[in-house]
Amino acid sequence: MKEEIVNIKSIENNNIDTYVVCPDKDGPFPIVLLLMDAPGIRQELYDMASRIASCGYYVLLPNLYYRTSKKFKWNKPNLDFIQGHTPEESRNLMFEHMDTLSNSRVLQDIKDILIFCEEDNNASKGPVGIVGYCMSGPFAFYTAAKLNERVLAAASIHGVKLITSEADSPHLFAHEIKGELYFGCAEKDSYAPLEMIKKLEDFMSKTNVRHQIEVFSGTGHGFAFPNRGLLYSRKDAETHWYRILSLFDRNLKTSTLCR
Repeated sequence: MKEEIVNIKSIENNNIDTYVVCPDKDGPFPIVLLLMDAPGIRQELYDMASRIASCGYYVLLPNLYYRTSKKFKWNKPNLDFIQGHTPEESRNLMFEHMDTLSNSRVLQDIKDILIFCEEDNNASKGPVGIVGYCMSGPFAFYTAAKLNERVLAAASIHGVKLITSEADSPHLFAHEIKGELYFGCAEKDSYAPLEMIKKLEDFMSKTNVRHQIEVFSGTGHGFAFPNRGLLYSRKDAETHWYRILSLFDRNLKTSTLCR
């Protein structure tokens, strides 16, 4: 595998520090963006990006907190605390960083990242996939609508704020989507409760968008992450991998390396 961390110039003239990984030969490869969850960039996410890349993709994992922090790092894999902060302070700091993001802001970041990809011969010029976890679920949903000619496969895994009363709620733009969507949801998730999932199901059933909404029985928020302690569900995490890799295979390329 070929991997590196690059600084991608944003429209605001900042550097988006981004982990890029792809197979070391036989490119170009379809682009997949992996959008981080609230705890931010860590080895666990590097490993997940590499798993996608090993199936024949050019994967980018951007630090979405680049505007406010290049060093937002949890001290332990199971997200106990950030170095120099108590657990409560760590959570508050995380939410402060989250509050700097919006659907439109991340959309612009993705546009800037795709411009960068144009200069790399390992990156295909064809359709793009995107998967967002937790806070990034709505970013993936929104981007599929706003970049509908390019983003043809989008997944939200235990995504929050998928349907809200805000003017930029991603569901309001679903009619613009031309690709396929997958929503992997936890049954016991206070951040993305079943009430929201039911509203999403009702709404999406009235659209012509190809989609699947799946609720994983007995799981909680973060079930797909191996380092999330008792919340991790290996069986359901592996199912989630099958779902998103199948989604990408169907929509981004004509041959399958793995699932």
